[in-house]
Amino acid sequence: MAVAEVMVELAALEDPRMREVNEKHGDDHGVNLSKLRALAKRLKTQQELALRLWETDDTAARLLATLICRPKAFERDELDVMVREARTPKVHDWLVNYVVKKNPHAEELRLAWFADPDPVVASAGWALTIERVVKQPEGLDLAGLLDVIEAEMKDAPDRLQWAMNHCLAQIGIEHAVHRARAIDIGERLRVLEDYPTPPNCTSPFAPMWITEMVRRQAVPLDPGQAPRDSASRRIQ
Repeated sequence: MAVAEVMVELAALEDPRMREVNEKHGDDHGVNLSKLRALAKRLKTQQELALRLWETDDTAARLLATLICRPKAFERDELDVMVREARTPKVHDWLVNYVVKKNPHAEELRLAWFADPDPVVASAGWALTIERVVKQPEGLDLAGLLDVIEAEMKDAPDRLQWAMNHCLAQIGIEHAVHRARAIDIGERLRVLEDYPTPPNCTSPFAPMWITEMVRRQAVPLDPGQAPRDSASRRIQ
């Protein structure tokens, strides 16, 4: 399909009520994500089309691009440019989670982005760090990460703060030796303590999140840590 044809299909999927909901979260599109995924499934992998869709600067088109691209085909500098162009939260999240994490340059980009002066770019570095905390912690300075979180998370811009908080929670969930300190940091900083959480979802408040996930995994809590209810955010 040509880019123009795809854009016509995306326009047909536009729902003003969906756009109103999405705009409350900083995303300027009105396409139901299930319908967008169905379109991606029909298109299948098309790297050249994905590149052209990304170039439109349209949020729905860029989301679709992350679903039909070939993640391993991107060069490091291409992804660096793309993450700096991805200014809406959903495009940023999908680009990092569906493309960058699957790219062979992911670790190099993690290190480059981690302390970037742009907080949105830095949040991508933290997202990649979370991936390592969970799946490949060897070589990471987890205590050092907690030091940075303790010193900087409270006053960090929203998206960077969210990523730091997610990292704090995952360190506490996955690494029992650091669990008590992670919970203590969360309790002292109180970041996202009052975040509105729907029923049956996990609160992003780190002490609650850590305790609940540990309970679900049947991992013993450190002495003195009482269980509490909690829940977590997912990329949709």
